[in-house]
Amino acid sequence: MSSTTNTSNSPEAVHKAQCQGLQHKAIHKTGNKNLEIRSGFYNPFPSYHFTGTVRPVYPLSSKRTVPTSIQHPDWAQTGVPVGERRYGMKWSFLDSQAQDAMRKVSILSREVLDIVAAELRPGITTDHLDEVCHRACLERQAYPSPLNYNRFPKSLCTSTNEVVCHGIPDHRHLLDGDIINLDVSLYHGGYHADVNETYYVGDRAKADPDSVRVVETARECLDEAIKLVKPGVPIREFGKAIEKHAKSKNCSVIATWGGHGINTEFHPPPWIPHYAKNKAAGVCKPGLTFTIEPILTLGAPRDQYWPDEWTNVTSDGKRTAQFEHTILVTETGFEVLTARKQNSPGGPISMPVPSEEQ
Repeated sequence: MSSTTNTSNSPEAVHKAQCQGLQHKAIHKTGNKNLEIRSGFYNPFPSYHFTGTVRPVYPLSSKRTVPTSIQHPDWAQTGVPVGERRYGMKWSFLDSQAQDAMRKVSILSREVLDIVAAELRPGITTDHLDEVCHRACLERQAYPSPLNYNRFPKSLCTSTNEVVCHGIPDHRHLLDGDIINLDVSLYHGGYHADVNETYYVGDRAKADPDSVRVVETARECLDEAIKLVKPGVPIREFGKAIEKHAKSKNCSVIATWGGHGINTEFHPPPWIPHYAKNKAAGVCKPGLTFTIEPILTLGAPRDQYWPDEWTNVTSDGKRTAQFEHTILVTETGFEVLTARKQNSPGGPISMPVPSEEQ
């Protein structure tokens, strides 16, 4: 880990910046109840020991609706992914027609992610990003796959700084210096696609060596794993490549989370571990579609949940980054179905050069 500390991203600096913004009343546990009532915002878990600087800002906006004219997955009403739970251990290998359907939904997912990412700037809320995502999905006659999946309340996962994954969009304002993962999943034509990227919010994040290191290493880890995809390659090989590259950049892989199959179900087999010496069975075969989505952290690879039972964070409050693609195994190699476009927002940056003052 870099010995250089960016004081603009220290907990004290972040706290001061929050207090100067619109969330002053929302993030403080004050003795004056009228202030909280008047502001309309509050921290729903005031007694929880937060590991980092991010705080939830409630109340959540109302659940967004999807017209009945758009095909819904089986959990849309009940919150229970019945088909997925019945799937068992069987892998699916898609024919040409199904592969075309996966290409279509994957392209739409990339479009939506790019639309949401284009909105990123200091001062906006993650709830605004969720609204943008939801609207973009509906415009494409697609259902946002996370919505009500095991009762997840939003259409988008927004994971900021120490949030590992599955952050719930709320009324927290993004700060110059944050990093944020946007995780977009769509259901269209009977198939799902899944894609995410981590982005820098403002110039301060791009100037922070540690933030750049974890973000760019996570991006590279995904690329290193994808290079291996072709018929006959064991699933367990991806984790070996990911962990080797992560360690070379002094980052750790959070082993709790992995990639997964994806097709007519959101998370069918196989499970794709992202760490070395895993016991994953099976090999890549043509027609298999799955995700690779490594999550790296600057600190120890331990995680825990907020009381909402969704927001997963690093136990030491260190920052994390994740990247994900939906991939098709072809007869000769692979096809990245959710590939970036030439004009997609974000993209790799170089490590910042320390100033003379540092």
